[in-house]
Amino acid sequence: MVEDVVRTLGFLCMGSRLRRIGERLQADTQQVIDEAGLGIQAGQYPFLAAIDRAGPLTIGELAQAVGITQPGATRTIGQLLELGYVDMQPAPDDQRRRLVSLTDKGQDLIDHSKKVIWPRIAAAVADLCGDLDGPILEQLAAIEDGLAAVPLARRNATKEER
Repeated sequence: MVEDVVRTLGFLCMGSRLRRIGERLQADTQQVIDEAGLGIQAGQYPFLAAIDRAGPLTIGELAQAVGITQPGATRTIGQLLELGYVDMQPAPDDQRRRLVSLTDKGQDLIDHSKKVIWPRIAAAVADLCGDLDGPILEQLAAIEDGLAAVPLARRNATKEER
């Protein structure tokens, strides 16, 4: 078996390791979303959640709220516009500013997700992290091992069912 160099190099590869964990969490979250037949990408949810929490926002405000670049936010909002989950209109106080808001379809998705999808993901991640204790590198190893052993999509099952 080939050595896991990212894991072995510890703090030197912390960013790579966190990205690997993030990508795994995103992929597992996407599996839950796909199983629910929602037709949305996991990375699009934070945008919808930001609008739901704060009301209509500009692309720049959404980029800031989600912590990505403005071009990345523009791409994601474009996708959400095509899917019919958001709408973009000029701001009432300044026609040069365009505000992104949820459509009825987007609000329905958020309402459903708050009841069904988000609690499932939050519970699965809490289950994954529930027994962690100790130094961060050991915790990261436990998270990676936990994801490898039981993906998020299967973490709603009781431990006995697994």
